[in-house]
Amino acid sequence: MIRIIPSEERYTADHGWLTTRHSFSFAEYYDPNNLHFGPLRVFNDDIVQPGKGFGMHPHADMEIISYVIDGVLEHRDSMGNQGLIRAGEVQRMTAGTGIFHSEYNHSHERPVHFLQIWFYPERRGLTPSWEQASFPREAQHNRLLPVVSGKPREGALSIHQDVTVYLAQLDAGRSLTHEQEDGRLMYLFLIEGCVKLNGEHTLKAGDTARITDLSRIVITAGENAHFMLMDLASLD
Repeated sequence: MIRIIPSEERYTADHGWLTTRHSFSFAEYYDPNNLHFGPLRVFNDDIVQPGKGFGMHPHADMEIISYVIDGVLEHRDSMGNQGLIRAGEVQRMTAGTGIFHSEYNHSHERPVHFLQIWFYPERRGLTPSWEQASFPREAQHNRLLPVVSGKPREGALSIHQDVTVYLAQLDAGRSLTHEQEDGRLMYLFLIEGCVKLNGEHTLKAGDTARITDLSRIVITAGENAHFMLMDLASLD
C-alpha cells in the first residue's frame, strides 16, 4: 500500500527564527496515531534564519541524522566535535547514553534548510558517537545513493538500526527502481520536483509516501527531482 501525505498536511510552526514542518509527533505537536513509522521517529523539515539556531540541548538513546539541503549548519557537541555541515553533507550522531549538542545557521546572511531525522536505536545504552560525510549532487545523479546504513556499504555513514537511507537526483523522464525484502517498509520524501510512484501516485515537493506491503517501487520523475528514500525494518 502507498499512502501519500501531502506537504500541507504536515504540522507547521513559524517561530520567527525557525520555520519547521513535522511529519511525526514532536514538541508541541502530538497525535497518538502519528508517533512513528517503523524505527523512524522524527522527520522535521527545518528552515533556520541567519545567525539563529538551537542552543545546547540533550539527547539520549536516539540515532540522529541531519541532511543540509541549502546553506551551512554549524554543529557543536559535548564530545568535543565542532564543524560545519554544508549543502549535500550528512551527519550521523548516536546519542546513546547521553549527549549535548547545538545547531546554528553559520551564515548571518542567508537561511539554512535541513532535514532533522531521528531513528530508534537497535538497543539502548550505546556509546555516543558522531560522523559526517559529503554526498554531492553529481554522486546522486540518476541513482539511489546509500548515505546512511545499518549494513556495511561503501561510502555510507553507519547507523545502529536496520535502515538504509538513499538520496537521488533524478532527471525528468527518468526512472529508478528499488527492491527490498518482503515485510519491510519504505518512506519517500520529495525535496524538489515532481515524481510518480508505480505509474499512479504523484508527489510534489514536500509530499511524503509511506509504503507498506510492497517490495518493489518504481520512481519516475515528471520534472527534475531530488528525494530521500528509506528502506526500513518493521517494528510491528
